[in-house]
Amino acid sequence: MTDPSMAGAGLTDDRPLRVLVTGGSGSSGIAAARALLQAGFAVYSVGSDTARIEAAAETAGGAIPLVCDLGDLAAVRGLHQELARTAGRIDGVIHLVGGWRGAEGITSQTDEDWDFLERSAVTTLRNVTRVFYDDLAASPCGRFAMVSSTAVDSPAAGVASYVAAKAAAEAWTMAVAEGFRRGSQAPTSRADVAQHSAAVVLVVKALVDAGMRSKQPERKFPGYTDVEQLAAAAVGLFSQPAADLNGQRLLLAPVPASAATAQSAASTHSAPTT
Repeated sequence: MTDPSMAGAGLTDDRPLRVLVTGGSGSSGIAAARALLQAGFAVYSVGSDTARIEAAAETAGGAIPLVCDLGDLAAVRGLHQELARTAGRIDGVIHLVGGWRGAEGITSQTDEDWDFLERSAVTTLRNVTRVFYDDLAASPCGRFAMVSSTAVDSPAAGVASYVAAKAAAEAWTMAVAEGFRRGSQAPTSRADVAQHSAAVVLVVKALVDAGMRSKQPERKFPGYTDVEQLAAAAVGLFSQPAADLNGQRLLLAPVPASAATAQSAASTHSAPTT
């Protein structure tokens, strides 16, 4: 039985897979776009500010910058229509939109913080997956990934709003995964074709980048995951069997900055095409 989600297997033409990186203006978005581009993917990087996303896309090495308010469903539908016209079907979404708010305890959790976190962590993800779901489900190598936090496993009072929003986003992603699984098991599916789309959660304590390290050279950032390691993980999703990945919470164990950079470089040697 052939698994069309594996790199280079079961694909019908030589076009690179098209990946949407949301939250593309941040350091993790730049790192992910760069790693994907170096691996041969076509990358579309999305942000809410024109100047920032254009600069980020250039820094990444040639991603296509796109501006969209992902908290606005109509705007996300417009983004999809634009991409359908200019790029065709999207094969992957690396969702890096988030944010963090904390407080002293339960009683100091504010409505303003909750509204911010709900919109950034949950609403953007709901909008993107609803609009791009059919693209990912139809792709021979469809992938959706979000980034969550180890704090979800041990919620603390001071970050109650943050972990609740992340937990909701994770639950929605698991539902997307179930949709992919159910679709592959539908009566109309060919029995000799393996599942080809997957949704996963990448779990970190926190992220760190070169700029943060340079500003605080004395700090060790214990337990933090380098954005280059996150980028390498994003690239690697496309060369692993969808059925093995789908519905998984993948903990990205921290590695030294130098090792993370090397890992990202090693992951970019090849990319599937479609």
